[in-house]
Amino acid sequence: MKKSTAKTSGKSVGKVAHFYDHISVAALVLKAPLAVGDTITVKGRGKEFTQTVASMQIDHQAVTKGKKGEDVAIQVDQAVKEGDEITKL
Repeated sequence: MKKSTAKTSGKSVGKVAHFYDHISVAALVLKAPLAVGDTITVKGRGKEFTQTVASMQIDHQAVTKGKKGEDVAIQVDQAVKEGDEITKL
């Protein structure tokens, strides 16, 4: 996996509201649409990583996309913290 040191650009789609470390799931509050298959960057507190959204749930039901204003849960590759910014590439 190639790690980029350059600043990534993209559209901010939301923030992490909560992280469930025992299952590596982040609860997000969306301020723009997000879909399974989108590539996102998670940024916060000096840490940044990029991943593809492999699955998404709303109220414990699998969905393929979330709309602005919805709360969604996604599996994440690394630990995140409340308030981390989610950007869609």
